[in-house]
Amino acid sequence: MLVSTKWLNEYVNINGINPADLAEKITRSGIEVDSIIDRSHGMTNVVVGYVKECVKHPEADKLNICQVDVGEETTQIICGAPNIAQGQKVIVARPGAVLPGGMKIKKAKLRGEESNGMICSLQELGIEGKLVAKAYAEGIYVLPQDTIPGENALPLLGLDDTVLEFDLTPNRSDALSMLGVAYEVGAILSQGIALPKIDFTESAEKAEDKLKLRVDAPADNPMYVAKVVKNIKVAESPLWLQNYLMAAGVRPHNNVVDITNYVLMEYGQPLHAFDYDRLGTGEIVVRHAEEGEKITTLDDTERTLNSHNLVITNGKEPVAIAGVMGGANSEVHNGTTTVVIESAYFAPASVRQTSKEVGLRSDASTRFEKGVDPNRVQEAAERAAQLMAELAGGEVLSGSVIVDELDKTAERITISPDYINSRLGMKISMDDMLSILERLKIPTEAINGQLVIEAPTRRQDLRIKEDIIEEVARMYGYDEIPKTLPVSESTPGGLTPYQAKRRIVRQFLEGAGLYQAITYSLTSKEQSQAYALETAPVTELLMPMSEERSILRQSLIPHLLDATTYNVARRIDSVALYETGSVFLGEEEDGLPREVEHVAAVLTGKWVDHAWQGETKKVDFFVMKGIVEGMMERLGLLDGLAFEQAAIDGMHPGRTANIFLNGERIGLVGQIHPTEQKKRDLKETYVMELNLERILSVDTDELLYAPVPRFPSISRDIALVVDSGTSAGTLEAIIRKAGGKLLKDVKLFDLYEGNNVEEGKKSLAFSMTYFDPERTLTDEEVVKAHEKVLNALTNDADAQLRG
Repeated sequence: MLVSTKWLNEYVNINGINPADLAEKITRSGIEVDSIIDRSHGMTNVVVGYVKECVKHPEADKLNICQVDVGEETTQIICGAPNIAQGQKVIVARPGAVLPGGMKIKKAKLRGEESNGMICSLQELGIEGKLVAKAYAEGIYVLPQDTIPGENALPLLGLDDTVLEFDLTPNRSDALSMLGVAYEVGAILSQGIALPKIDFTESAEKAEDKLKLRVDAPADNPMYVAKVVKNIKVAESPLWLQNYLMAAGVRPHNNVVDITNYVLMEYGQPLHAFDYDRLGTGEIVVRHAEEGEKITTLDDTERTLNSHNLVITNGKEPVAIAGVMGGANSEVHNGTTTVVIESAYFAPASVRQTSKEVGLRSDASTRFEKGVDPNRVQEAAERAAQLMAELAGGEVLSGSVIVDELDKTAERITISPDYINSRLGMKISMDDMLSILERLKIPTEAINGQLVIEAPTRRQDLRIKEDIIEEVARMYGYDEIPKTLPVSESTPGGLTPYQAKRRIVRQFLEGAGLYQAITYSLTSKEQSQAYALETAPVTELLMPMSEERSILRQSLIPHLLDATTYNVARRIDSVALYETGSVFLGEEEDGLPREVEHVAAVLTGKWVDHAWQGETKKVDFFVMKGIVEGMMERLGLLDGLAFEQAAIDGMHPGRTANIFLNGERIGLVGQIHPTEQKKRDLKETYVMELNLERILSVDTDELLYAPVPRFPSISRDIALVVDSGTSAGTLEAIIRKAGGKLLKDVKLFDLYEGNNVEEGKKSLAFSMTYFDPERTLTDEEVVKAHEKVLNALTNDADAQLRG
């Protein structure tokens, strides 16, 4: 909500109050002021000019040489606006003026002709193009003929003004109107407010003789007021009215439409003006649309309606979508002479549903959705009729055509001061509470020590006792609420073991050189189950943003690959990313999907790149495998970790493994299939994904530190010839099992295939370390343990010692 302080001053006296101070007071009372906008932008030396003469520039077809009276002199100005003409009153920036954006106006020569200033458009004065009337959107702005040359143009254009931008919470719909803001500011400043005086002369002709009204959907439209104004002269609005609308963020059109928008912003009650002659039937019927019925709205868009959408019709066809936007077939135009003013109460839920379905949100629908004041519906229509009589020369027909089944009863709330004080922890007197409620113009009586409140219908947010407590607290001052600490037995906060382990995972991966990524939980149908460790029925959105974001993911890898592709396409050749997040599997008893936390990573490009030392290493399977092993070691889970070659869709058939923890599959690691890499325009890319929830839920032994050993260890190396299909992990598991308690470490240090090794065979070399922390081992003990290892390898893996 944009609030012009100049407009606000018409209802409550804020003269002499600095806008910044006013904004601070409003914010402290509960409505946040997002920004303070100085509409003048510090401009000076911008005056009214009268174009006495306008001729074509002899050296430029699109330029005009203008002789402009600026009060103290007549000066020559070159202007290229298409709508410049002799006899106009225009806005002139004199030499020395500084316009918004830092543009400095100086004397200049254009194609050999002197120019002493600039004739301005509204956009050049800092007004947004979307707020400029269409007639002046492509050229300079023409002022009314009664303006005086040399006069300061900024006050004429309402630019000597400051606008406060409110960030309203959904419950404060009352502040979506200037009167609502006036009530609020009046309460803050302890001042009364001046409401508009509605007084006009009606003709002898009755509105009900000119217009018939029927409401066939009273549940969605319990109140409808129509007034008829004839002999209208459609023209530009007075400058003050256009200025107020532009300050409020509304584009001026003509006096009739501008009046309805003015009253909308003033009262918070949406209005609509129909051309009576275009209605054609002299009748208005409010009903639900027929399924598939169409209407072209004022934005020249054809919209298809559903059977529960409420429409205004002429008894035959729709002429407006109720509460949202009028139809083009009944629009007020330059030839309009008779106008029907619509002011109604439409059910908030109905308007919201319709607005969403037709894809159209307007100032009117925003207010109807939040609920308008039922006691202002008729008053707003009367105010519009008054202004049409004053500003458009209209003749208001006697009375109104009304259907009224709306309950306008005020909400009654009874509350005791003690109840308020107990909730706030304060000691506010009843007199102070009564004063606050009086300032807010909330009718209140003190009866038997209780506050009996008739909540005004303009305040739709006042329904229960707690609403009144909030009003008292915010107007008394939140800063006055005493600061206390809770008195109770409490324990200091901290991370749960699960949270602490998750932090270890993130710290390790970042320490290893990976960057954290955060991707969408929503994906496409094609990618929803790609690379999933576990598949289950997918969860689809009822109303997705797009097909690419329609299903909850079951793996983190696809979106990490998308992020990698995005970076590589922007010449970031080496990418290392990880993500911890939820995947969504099947459905729980409560109907929601089961969330399981996973961790995933992707690597591509170079892992080591030390150009100065001439050292370069590309990422490969073992880099990613090493990251997994390092992470599991930090978590104390390395002993139960195992890798097993696997065939997984979308992964390289020879460079992919399943990951097991204590015999249970917890993840995968490997290279993306070359076909998928080519599709994504990636080089060799490696990924891993682990069930983080399962990993972090495993109980681990407390970490114990052992003293530095005082006794030497003994190493033995063996080279084994085995079948090419036998994995090193299988051999290592056999060695560890057979080595007994003396075997402390096993490392693979060589793989050989070639000369002197039989075809279909390979040679793997292991280094084994034997050690006893209590004594020095003898050769006999080591030989005995080593023999057991060799026998186990021969029997269980058909391994042969390489000669």
